[in-house]
Amino acid sequence: MKFVDEVTIAVEGGNGGNGSAHFRREKYIPFGGPDGGDGGRGGSVYLEGDEGLNTLADYRHERRFAAEAGQHGGGRQCTGRSGADRVIRVPVGTAVFDDETGELIGDVTAHGERLLVAQGGRGGLGNIHFKSSTNRAPERCTPGGEGERRTLRLELRVLADVGLLGLPNVGKSTLLRAVSAAKPRVADYPFTTLHPHLGVVRIGGDQSFVMADIPGLIEGAADGAGLGIQFLRHLARTGLILHVVDGALESGGGDPVAGAQAIIDELGRYSDELAAKPRWLVVNRLDTVPPEEWDARVEAIRSALGWEGPVYGISALSGEGTKRLCADVMRYLDDRRDEPQDEWREEAR
Repeated sequence: MKFVDEVTIAVEGGNGGNGSAHFRREKYIPFGGPDGGDGGRGGSVYLEGDEGLNTLADYRHERRFAAEAGQHGGGRQCTGRSGADRVIRVPVGTAVFDDETGELIGDVTAHGERLLVAQGGRGGLGNIHFKSSTNRAPERCTPGGEGERRTLRLELRVLADVGLLGLPNVGKSTLLRAVSAAKPRVADYPFTTLHPHLGVVRIGGDQSFVMADIPGLIEGAADGAGLGIQFLRHLARTGLILHVVDGALESGGGDPVAGAQAIIDELGRYSDELAAKPRWLVVNRLDTVPPEEWDARVEAIRSALGWEGPVYGISALSGEGTKRLCADVMRYLDDRRDEPQDEWREEAR
């Protein structure tokens, strides 16, 4: 199935039913008074997270979703039946925006979680509500309210703890294959990864984290070069970014320092928030370098970039250095998960 991570849909809440202007009619009761019932409320439209879905492809063709309208009120104080709600299943990790204003309406981040996106109209009031001591036979009733109508932009942002960032063909997919059971395409030409891949990295028996491999960036991606920056949104939810560079200078990949700096610049052009996320430098393909030169090669790249964060030298192909990298990532993520609890304890004191 084709991977689709952004669609636009129209949603409409159901209209509420009209109230009834009815009067009681029974034998021997000539002036029975008003007994018009209320209209039913209109159904609402909800988005519901479904962990069995991983794409928004279902909504490439069906783009309009309407809830059922409420029924009108009747005599004998009969309230009209409420309209049925419309539930739209979306992948977990879907962000919902108002397409006209750009406002973030909400995120669907858990299986079964529901997000209200179009409220149904209220039911109208029957004439029984307008009876008073001075108006014993009111003919007044109110119409049902209109359901909310809006155009939504749905963006799928994969839920991953760690994201892989880098130029095309630097070994991101190979790294994901090496440390998880995921099987993204690997080949000796650029842009083999055309959409994000997820893999679960297991550390020991009971510890794991999710790693995401996104399509590579090139210089000018913010202006649409290559595959552009459309997939960078998938790094928005990650807690850590691994910036992968090619340490094999003779592999034809160009200058790793210039390439890494170009990616850093593109990241800043896309989002200040994303550029500020924690990033570790991962120098890959050191299997092409004599073992005694590994440390010197990694230090040369780190120094040229002026990198102040953690730096790792690995070979995704042979697996050298990947266990240490994954263990440190797991330790970092565990420490971050504990931070809110520690802050809460300090505030409680």
